[in-house]
Amino acid sequence: MSAHTQTAEKGQNTTLLCQESYVCSGTDEAIFECDECRSLQCQRCEEELHQPERLRNHERTRIRPGHVPYCDSCKGANGNIMHASMTGSRQIAAVRCQVCKINLCVECQKRTHAGGNRRKHPVTVYHAGKAQEQQEEEGMDEETKRRKMTEKVVSFLLVDETEEIQERNEEDFIKKLDCSPDQHLKVVSIFGNTGDGKSHTLNHTFFYGREVFKTSPAQESCTVGVWAAYDPVRKVVVIDTEGLLGATVNLSQRTRLLLKVLAISDLVIYRTRADRLHNDLFKFLGDASEAYLKHFTKELKATTARCGLDVPLSTLGPGVIIFHETVYTKLLGSDHPSEVPEKLIQDRFRKLSCFPEAFSSIHYKGTRTYNPPTDFSGLRRAVEQQLENNTTRSPRQPGVIYKALKALSDRFSGEIPDDQMAHSSFFPDEYFTCSSVCLSCGCGCKKSMNHAKEGVPHESKSRCRYSHQYDNRVYTCKACYERGMEVSVVPKTSASTDSPWLGLAKYAWSGYVIECPNCGVVYRSRQYWFGNQDPVNTVVRTEIEHVWPGTDGFLKDNNNAAQRLLDGMNFMAQSVSELSLGPTKAVTSWLTDQIAPAYWRPNSQILSCNKCNMPFKDNDTKHHCRACGEGFCDGCSSKTRPVPERGWGPAPVRVCDNCYENRGIQLDVAELPSDEEGGTLIARKVGEAVQNTLGAVVTAMDIPLGLVKDAARPAYWVPDHEILHCHNCRKEFSIKLSKHHCRACGQGFCDECSHDRRAVPSRGWDHPVRVCFNCNKKPGDL
Repeated sequence: MSAHTQTAEKGQNTTLLCQESYVCSGTDEAIFECDECRSLQCQRCEEELHQPERLRNHERTRIRPGHVPYCDSCKGANGNIMHASMTGSRQIAAVRCQVCKINLCVECQKRTHAGGNRRKHPVTVYHAGKAQEQQEEEGMDEETKRRKMTEKVVSFLLVDETEEIQERNEEDFIKKLDCSPDQHLKVVSIFGNTGDGKSHTLNHTFFYGREVFKTSPAQESCTVGVWAAYDPVRKVVVIDTEGLLGATVNLSQRTRLLLKVLAISDLVIYRTRADRLHNDLFKFLGDASEAYLKHFTKELKATTARCGLDVPLSTLGPGVIIFHETVYTKLLGSDHPSEVPEKLIQDRFRKLSCFPEAFSSIHYKGTRTYNPPTDFSGLRRAVEQQLENNTTRSPRQPGVIYKALKALSDRFSGEIPDDQMAHSSFFPDEYFTCSSVCLSCGCGCKKSMNHAKEGVPHESKSRCRYSHQYDNRVYTCKACYERGMEVSVVPKTSASTDSPWLGLAKYAWSGYVIECPNCGVVYRSRQYWFGNQDPVNTVVRTEIEHVWPGTDGFLKDNNNAAQRLLDGMNFMAQSVSELSLGPTKAVTSWLTDQIAPAYWRPNSQILSCNKCNMPFKDNDTKHHCRACGEGFCDGCSSKTRPVPERGWGPAPVRVCDNCYENRGIQLDVAELPSDEEGGTLIARKVGEAVQNTLGAVVTAMDIPLGLVKDAARPAYWVPDHEILHCHNCRKEFSIKLSKHHCRACGQGFCDECSHDRRAVPSRGWDHPVRVCFNCNKKPGDL
């Protein structure tokens, strides 16, 4: 007798049929389930079976769509559930034995039909659908429903040990959490020493003992970095951290990572299994509070404005629960029932001069474990009570949590030099401040990390000392200073009102100048024939500034007279060359034809190579074959041999490929050059000698020109021999790609990356000169 009809493909049951076959012969659809009869019944069988007076009071349930009966073996004779007490819920049948005519769950099938003849009994398999699962959930108690909600929760690596966030954006973060983007959440994190069972505590407090966060009995720490998981029951992001006092590399960076996690948390659990509370616990929380107020409060406010967060990030730190588990000692405050444990903790903080002012609250929750396992029910109740309090920290969307963590990671990142570390604190200032050190005096920058990304300059509270190596002096106009203004001035070649050539003439006669934007020219180095005073004693004040890595010097030599003279000469030479290029080509071609032998084809008639037919362009050179006199390109006339029949010999001369191959053919006497042609030939040879001599002279002049350019280079320019590629596009320099210096930064660029023109008063260039793209983008005067 079958309870279902079989599907043709899978042999699975889809429709519940009557199991009595009292009237319908087992062909009608089941409508009722009778607990006392322990069967499914159709309409007709149910009516006939329950007509007797003794059967009318049977408890019958109407079957819903997708219904699966309960296990018959789990119930006693009076219908009481026995097996359910062990499993936590009433068991749904998995199969129906067609011989025994009973419904069995998986456990009962193994127990009753695993051996003997019953193992061969044919069974019908039940398959519960969504409707049945919903029916099963409706029969669960609240605790069982919570357990079921956490069955699919998994943890994921949020930040690795090098402080790198593993999720690229907030969408990936939300996807890993497996929650709604609009869901408002809180963050709970855990801290403590390595080996104190932090992961185990989170698993039992939030996930009913499931190993969501990995635990291990090995000596090595099983939690490296920061791991996160979403608790769908309490709507919180649970964060597991790496333990303190563990054997690890990058200790400073990992300790700083803990404070980032603390900053985004709403509730922090400090887990300790020490029989007595150690000073390290209070020292850690005190130093964390101080660092939070000093560095993170300001950054969290800036994050709210910078990221455009619609939910403000509270500048008051999270609440703290100290979870203290003991074995042999009493819990804190048990000796004095009248005293609250929280008051004893505050007294302990005061004695150690640690003030946890950043935390919104500090609570103590202890448990004494006489016999394992540990009781986490008290901690669970304390956590739920704190999460319900929204007075200080309100729930926020997961995207806001990610943006806050990303902003803190971007701000406080990078390596921490051990030689500058103060090891007297858990969170020294070096974890969060700029690591740059003044090259002159050695003092450090007091700004936050990565402040240069926002255009904020380095700053130090201590005064610097002068170093001749860096010449870290700054001149300010004395007259302006007496009027309440600080105006920086620099020595330069000429005044801004002078033209380039007039400025050079004045420089040659009167020396360099110091010009104030308000007062004009206040000093010339050779204004008088004798008795010129130093500007420091007369017109300027001197201040000593810090020299930070990557910054330029201060009073470097801005006397660029030599370079300006070279620039002017190069400009004139280039202009003359470009304007005279066309006429020069025409004149050269005409002169060549005048001294060419009679058998040479005139240059004006040679439009393409006589062999490859490649057309000649303006810049292409035409070559005559000394044997046939036709015009060829360089590739088709690169071979040489003597041509005595034309008067070229015994030295080899240029011939085309065809004449080179036909070298054995002798010319007729009529083709030999006449006396007149012989004179022309001599003129041609003289012309070629003159051209070769001039070419050698020009080549020889190029060598000392490079030496002159290097000698005329301003002090802040990078030497030519050190510039191998463009500072911007990284193209390698070659004969075809020229080097150009930016007049502002002194780096080497190609023409495409430095074709802008702009005045650079700070370097002594008062008229528009070549600057690179990066310097041209800077606001204000260069």
